[in-house]
Amino acid sequence: MIIDPLKIFVTVVEQRHFSRAAKLLNLSQPNVSLHIRNLENELDTTLFIRSPKQVKITESGEMLYLRAKKILSLYEEAKQEIASQKQIIQGTITIGASFTIGEYILPRLLAEYANENPLVHVEVTVGNTEEVIEKTKSNELDIGLIEGERHDLNIKAIPFMEDEMIIIAPSNHQLAQLRMVKPEMLHDQTWIWREKGSGTRAYSDQLIANLNLRVRRSFIFSSSQGIKEAVSAGLGIAMISKLTVKKELQSGEIKQIDISDRTFTRQFSMIQGKRDFINRAHDIFIEKIMNVKD
Repeated sequence: MIIDPLKIFVTVVEQRHFSRAAKLLNLSQPNVSLHIRNLENELDTTLFIRSPKQVKITESGEMLYLRAKKILSLYEEAKQEIASQKQIIQGTITIGASFTIGEYILPRLLAEYANENPLVHVEVTVGNTEEVIEKTKSNELDIGLIEGERHDLNIKAIPFMEDEMIIIAPSNHQLAQLRMVKPEMLHDQTWIWREKGSGTRAYSDQLIANLNLRVRRSFIFSSSQGIKEAVSAGLGIAMISKLTVKKELQSGEIKQIDISDRTFTRQFSMIQGKRDFINRAHDIFIEKIMNVKD
């Protein structure tokens, strides 16, 4: 870095002696002399007139000295400002979240984050999982929060929380009256599903395929709230995150159907594109995400 030779040059000027400058800088005299020679070669000039008894600065040396002092002063100011900035978290973050996370986890998390970091501007986009993935890959979003895990060379994905998936039914549904339901009893039911591209829909499709279930009829809603209302109204059964139906289960509006010897879980993952961020605001938010609790 040019700062080090300038520091050595200024010290030699002020000490008027190579040896004293070397001692003050905790360097060897040959090392000090080498730095000065390199500066002279770079500037194509002579900075000092050397003699056995003294070192005399040249006119070119005087010009460089005045500017070197300013450069070193500005450098110290920049160091102090950077150090101060590290203590003040500021900047902008663009966050995308799938509907389940965006509606049931992110608001509480953002309230804490915004309270702790009032100078950070946060922009939030809520969409289905595939939309969040695509916007993160194209760097429209700094951070994405999605349902399930993704293996894609264009994104970095880190699981941060386990989500319990349950099957819900109207409170008067015949299956809701049973303590435990066998998988084959789910045949020929009417299902309420999320739209294609949703992480919840992907999990529901996987369940139907894994259990090889016959589906009598299905309805599609583009939100968890729509699914809850449809099930509560008696339209059919659905698989959904337990996070989204805690109140409805407690009030008895809907019932959970327990499947014998089976539990259903999925991961929530944080994703980022291939960009590298140096914004401390991002780091603080990521730390909060990775420590989130249900």
